[in-house]
Amino acid sequence: MKLKDLVYVDPCFSTIKLKADVSGREHLITVKLKAKYPAESPDCVVDFPVPFSVSWTPQSSLISIYSQFLAALESLKTFWDVMDEIDEKTWVLEPEKPTRSATARRIVLGNNISINIEVDPRHPTMLPECCFLGADHVVKPLGIRLSRNIHLWDPENSLLQNLKDVLEIDFPARAILEKSDFSMDCGICYAYQLDGAIPDQVCDNSQCGQSFHYICLYEWLRGLLTSRQSFNIMFGECLYCSKPITLKMSGRKA
Repeated sequence: MKLKDLVYVDPCFSTIKLKADVSGREHLITVKLKAKYPAESPDCVVDFPVPFSVSWTPQSSLISIYSQFLAALESLKTFWDVMDEIDEKTWVLEPEKPTRSATARRIVLGNNISINIEVDPRHPTMLPECCFLGADHVVKPLGIRLSRNIHLWDPENSLLQNLKDVLEIDFPARAILEKSDFSMDCGICYAYQLDGAIPDQVCDNSQCGQSFHYICLYEWLRGLLTSRQSFNIMFGECLYCSKPITLKMSGRKA
């Protein structure tokens, strides 16, 4: 640990911030010393996708914490390489400004169709949890391809390349397309974000494919005299094409 790694020290010397640069990425650790320091282990705050616990004895020092911090950063390098490639080469809808602890990405696949992946930080090149979002006539073929080609997944390749191979697709390129090209605005409130949520409900009519916020579609269907509900599914008509549209009640606050 060097002086240049020190970012901040409060006047009481109870809060210390240190930085480390690994593979061109700057990471911070905030160390909060307790009243009984060094008998008590300091609290450490980091932006990691996994828990970070410090091995501590009364003889330990800040240098010891910093060394453990560097070791943890090195162990997560492959995970951040994977996530950075996704952020740099695809259109990510959510989160808009991912933190280093974020393990999920919702990636554009096409007009009103996306995939949400949850990457395991400990095994970042393995097949992630995948959830397709979009109209059934588009989502179902992707699910079939995933099942059919799952044997092609090669942990030696990047996660992004594996997704391309297994799904038999190319992700829309950031270099030639804008996020606005994917028409993701809600067809009811005409906004992209609503209380932090983005449109994730889509009309199944292949000639329509209009997207909606869950809450907007819920309120729209609830207000229609012709709508009905059976168990946890609401049935109604799309306000754009008048074709049948359904909404599965997911337990979200409406």
